[in-house]
Amino acid sequence: MNTQNDYAAALASTPTIIFSLVLAVLMIVAMWKIFTKAGEPGWYSIIPFLNVFVLFRIAGLSPWLFLLLLIPLVNIVIAIMLALKLGAAFGKSGVWSFFLLVVFATIGYLILGYGSAEYRRPTLA
Repeated sequence: MNTQNDYAAALASTPTIIFSLVLAVLMIVAMWKIFTKAGEPGWYSIIPFLNVFVLFRIAGLSPWLFLLLLIPLVNIVIAIMLALKLGAAFGKSGVWSFFLLVVFATIGYLILGYGSAEYRRPTLA
């Protein structure tokens, strides 16, 4: 056992863990505000799986589609579809939705939640 390597591995992984926790907290904060804008309780954003279920409902998609996120490759298509529908529910274009809700998700969700975009309830697909 080489404790020096163990310390190096722990030291190298610490910034990654901190960065991941910061992103997770930012996503919870952003989703809380999005849920509030859509008339849902904000605390739903804290509960895993329920937050995605509610996000599908806010986007006007069947909430049960979130189960397709468990299938590899299909989940990419479903995530893009969710982003486009969610962006449309807040009056954003498809290009905006793709880049800021798929590629730079944390930034996009913060802009949706704290920006001037107003939620317009879509009809359930």
